[in-house]
Amino acid sequence: MLVLLDVVIPVFLVIGAGYLAVKAKFFADPHLDALMNFTQHIAIPVLLFRAALMLELGEVFDPRLLLSFYTGNTVAFFLGILAARLIFKRRPGEAVAIGFGALFSNSVILGVPIIERAYGGEVMDAAFAIIAIHAPFCYVLGITVMEISRADGRSAADTGKAVLHAVVRNALMIGLGLGFLGNFSGLVLPDTVMAAVDMIVRAALPTALFALGGVLTRYRMRASLGEAGMVALLSLVLHPAIAYVISHHFFDLELSFVRAAVLTASMAPGVNTYVFATLYHRAEDVAASTVLLATGVSVLSVSVWLTILNNLG
Repeated sequence: MLVLLDVVIPVFLVIGAGYLAVKAKFFADPHLDALMNFTQHIAIPVLLFRAALMLELGEVFDPRLLLSFYTGNTVAFFLGILAARLIFKRRPGEAVAIGFGALFSNSVILGVPIIERAYGGEVMDAAFAIIAIHAPFCYVLGITVMEISRADGRSAADTGKAVLHAVVRNALMIGLGLGFLGNFSGLVLPDTVMAAVDMIVRAALPTALFALGGVLTRYRMRASLGEAGMVALLSLVLHPAIAYVISHHFFDLELSFVRAAVLTASMAPGVNTYVFATLYHRAEDVAASTVLLATGVSVLSVSVWLTILNNLG
């Protein structure tokens, strides 16, 4: 529990700092949009570029491990969309943005420290195999479904072009694409360039969290608590449950793979949930509330999953 608190509390402190700074008028509300633009179009793309560039692509890539994790988050994503449409009567684009919270786990800012402290070694290696394709998979799927939901009578070919156009022009995907291109080509950046990249990377997540805290002043948690609770349930319970059943009972994977799949799946929706919503200006209030609510609840839910996984050993 103390390990989880060491990871979660700093996240809440940064979010809280942004909230209080705007509430106390130390930081002007209109400036938040500029701050979010910086994170969306510069800082986070650079972070993803660096992550893709530095990946050891020959490490653990077991298709069964990836199926265990990505089946779970895909099912949760589409169930989230259906629930948003049928239960909460959201419009198609809003439903996709809400469902995205159940698709995108906070595998880096929460997942890596927790897994490393809990298990390290082989479990950490297996987790990196999942994390390596996490952002590309989630963004391509999310953007594709969002563009289809906004097709408005377009032909399949036109919708396909719109999806390709959105993916190619998305700053986050550009960062990932350039990173993988550099990785495949063996690109080695000069130390001075990497130092500059690292400076931006260090600013990415804290800035995004601070801006998220400021944005929360615009919304009432109570107004979107139902949708946020639904996404938290899908993300913190259903996704890891599916990963557990598939990895342990269906594929009978080795223990380190089961632990990596389930624990990574049990992470709360990350700040990218809000980033995705703001890219399309859909259900931003729900996305912000989801990140806040699910991150807090994850202190308990991740502890439960750790107990279950430890009992397997």
